[in-house]
Amino acid sequence: MMPYLVLAALAAVLAVVVAALTFRKFAKDDDEPDGATAGHAGSMLSALFLLVFAIAVIVPWTVADTAQQNTYAEARSLTEAYWETDDLPPAARQEIRRRIDAYTNFVVSREWHAMGDGRLNDEGWRQLDALRVTLNGLQLKDKEQADARDDIVDRVKETYAFRKQRGVDARSGLPPGIPILTVLTGVIIVIFPFLAGAKPRGMTLVPLLVMSALLGISIYLVFNIEHPFTGGLAVGPDAFTSAMREFARIQAVAP
Repeated sequence: MMPYLVLAALAAVLAVVVAALTFRKFAKDDDEPDGATAGHAGSMLSALFLLVFAIAVIVPWTVADTAQQNTYAEARSLTEAYWETDDLPPAARQEIRRRIDAYTNFVVSREWHAMGDGRLNDEGWRQLDALRVTLNGLQLKDKEQADARDDIVDRVKETYAFRKQRGVDARSGLPPGIPILTVLTGVIIVIFPFLAGAKPRGMTLVPLLVMSALLGISIYLVFNIEHPFTGGLAVGPDAFTSAMREFARIQAVAP
């Protein structure tokens, strides 16, 4: 990807050189800071920065929103599985509930920190596997109990799927070039007046300094929100902590 980016930049520079040499006989000199060339370049640089910045903000925002919805879907599957254990024999009911509760607590207390590094903990998969093996090995007396077990297995399958998606969300983020391009265009916008030949003095520096400060904050924002499980838009384990409270309530009303 990077060689193509370099080639694209070189091609654009070459196009400017060719155009300058081709039309220099037909055009008048334009060396003023507020001339047509400087105005056009400044407008295009501003537009480019806004485009890159919009991508750098909208993409993480969308990913974080989707990731949050996925966590609630996973927690909802666990909660429904917990409810459906009510039709199992007492010993099996308590064992399955214990494993569901242990998995949920593991996600909250141990796994959530690892997702900030873009990964899931393998222990979570082992706990789900053990839950499924336990369900398949239950000795059941009648069809009602077997149907309840099958319903729980279906919920566990849903949990597998949502967990996989959570792993994908944890690995997601902005393409590497977007933060770099945001910084690059931001810096160029700040120094562009000087590149165009302007010599701001006194109070004319104030708006330039204010703009530079706001650009710095904007660029910091881009780096702060680029991952769905860290920074300003970080998705928390609220869905799973709510599920744990729901487990306690279910245990109280349907022991």
